[in-house]
Amino acid sequence: MKALDELTFDNRFARLGDAFSTHVLPEPLDAPRLVVASDAAMALLDLDPTVAETPVFAELFGGHKLWAEAEPRAMVYSGHQFGGYTPQLGDGRGLLLGEVYNQAGEHWDLHLKGAGMTPYSRMGDGRAVLRSSIREFLASEALHALGIPSSRALCVIGSDTPVWREKQERGAMVLRLAHSHIRFGHFEYFYYTKKPEQQAELAEHVLNLHYPECREQPEPYLAMFREIVERNAEMIAKWQAYGFCHGVMNTDNMSILGITFDFGPFAFLDDFDAHFICNHSDHEGRYSFSNQVPIGQWNLSALAQALTPFISVDALKEALGLYLPLYQAHYLDLMRRRLGLTTAEDADQPLVERLLKLMQNSGVDYTLFFRRLGDESAALAVARLRDDFVDLAGFDAWAEQYKARVARDGDDSQERRRERMHAVNPLYILRNYLAQNAIAAAESGDYSEVRRLHEVLSKPFEEQAGMEQYAQRPPDWGKHLEISCSS
Repeated sequence: MKALDELTFDNRFARLGDAFSTHVLPEPLDAPRLVVASDAAMALLDLDPTVAETPVFAELFGGHKLWAEAEPRAMVYSGHQFGGYTPQLGDGRGLLLGEVYNQAGEHWDLHLKGAGMTPYSRMGDGRAVLRSSIREFLASEALHALGIPSSRALCVIGSDTPVWREKQERGAMVLRLAHSHIRFGHFEYFYYTKKPEQQAELAEHVLNLHYPECREQPEPYLAMFREIVERNAEMIAKWQAYGFCHGVMNTDNMSILGITFDFGPFAFLDDFDAHFICNHSDHEGRYSFSNQVPIGQWNLSALAQALTPFISVDALKEALGLYLPLYQAHYLDLMRRRLGLTTAEDADQPLVERLLKLMQNSGVDYTLFFRRLGDESAALAVARLRDDFVDLAGFDAWAEQYKARVARDGDDSQERRRERMHAVNPLYILRNYLAQNAIAAAESGDYSEVRRLHEVLSKPFEEQAGMEQYAQRPPDWGKHLEISCSS
């Protein structure tokens, strides 16, 4: 394991130069202190987890110190925000400190969010507040534990720095890790500003560093776009299968690697609601839960437009045509597994759709239903879950179809069924009210709940002794929390 001064930097994005980013130093936080750190994320950098408790850790990730080899840069990009194009965005409160490679040869961006003003702050103060930093930390690590592709979060550093949002809050920084922070909006920026040389340089950078296997294909850029389409189809299938709502699927929030990042007003479903809108600023419901699938395709189309200098329009359209079939295949595979099925039948999709409609009409808890479905045999489980539904006749009809489907799937012991289903159906998810409880404690100076919740969510499929309160349906107040983009 390494100490903090033993990290090895290789700042590949910084070497692209000033057309792609601007050198900016972090603005230090007042009295920086550790709120929470992820041992699993630290392991990605080969860091000894004990260094998180040292004063220099908070100083480094609170903006007071910097490695000599780091080259902090604010990236420039643009993007479609709620369907409208914004010509220039960029890292308005984040900095790419540099790229570190570990003993396995993996490169990881160190991205410090809340690091102060940059040339792209656009009237903002460049800061992040404690609540949003905690939410991003918890979400990044929780999604990863669920098997959903995501950026990672190393730590949250709190402070005494005052920050004004709707009220005065305290500033914080979160250190985010990803193999790249390049977005769809990077390609859009150079396409719409008509800078073909820089756009070609960016495309080569992404192809060589992140999709090198595509070099072996007859049309490398087309192969890369197809891979991006497939990764996004799989990621969004996992969002839908596990009830995750991103909330702000602007093209500047879409990773070129097909991972979840830029967490704002996200939420996991409590009661199943296909029309759920987690961002209270999204008045038209553009980024509602059910719209995430078509919006993923819309965003890929926006990226495709920016790639027309390298790929023919017909080839791009053909690649885009793969998105929905790939999404449906990934989603249905996940939902079969959540239902405990090991084989495929044509009628499985309507079986899933009928269940979700019943859940919607009855306000059934999405996560707990699937978890409890695997506790017992199919017959006993549906009998026990029946009381959660209003349309009893409708549920009974579905239950008969489900039991018959399970029987056709093959003989299976109750123990094997439980083990298989519990391996894909989490007991613990990051519910908004749990995050809010942890944030409220942290804002009063008590970080123990943030750390405990992080620990519980790091093993979402395993029943943990003494943690029953994290696996309960939320109270009524917890179902109606309004989350905005403000951070």
